[in-house]
Amino acid sequence: MTTLEQVEKLRTMANVSYDEAKTALDATNGDLLEAIIYLEKQGKVNAPTGGGYYSSEKTADAGTTSYNTTGGEKQTKHSDGETFLSLMKKFGAFCLKVIRKGNANNFIVLLGEETKATVPVTALVGLLIFAFWVTIPLIIIGLFFNYRYRFTGPDCNGNTVNDAMNSAADAAVNLKKSMEK
Repeated sequence: MTTLEQVEKLRTMANVSYDEAKTALDATNGDLLEAIIYLEKQGKVNAPTGGGYYSSEKTADAGTTSYNTTGGEKQTKHSDGETFLSLMKKFGAFCLKVIRKGNANNFIVLLGEETKATVPVTALVGLLIFAFWVTIPLIIIGLFFNYRYRFTGPDCNGNTVNDAMNSAADAAVNLKKSMEK
């Protein structure tokens, strides 16, 4: 028995009238696939391109899923047509760019005018992420022992960060002097 839902589904899939869809479903005992083939044989529906199979890929809409007919692999396309793999490649390229910039710039520890340590910014960020409970207190304690910190390198042209580091060092010195009195 043919249901109204089946008729409506066939109408939208095959772009035929209600009577043509109902007749095709009645002739095929309610089988949608057989009804489409029935309509193709009558010339009311064009056969699909691409070797006689239907695909769930939509050409006009974004955010669809397509199936590779050779291997049955499923690829999800995002709104701009990119696959997950291409997005992961872009993310990997971004991470490499950030690491290269971090390795090109340095965090310098100074005592007076003498450089005590030079660490790539990438290593400093790694220490701040994975050992922050040690790194942050050491940096703060170093301020009270007159250590100063600077960032140098091709990407550290602005003095804003270094000015902030100097302000923190000056505040630590002033606090130390006020405690001594």
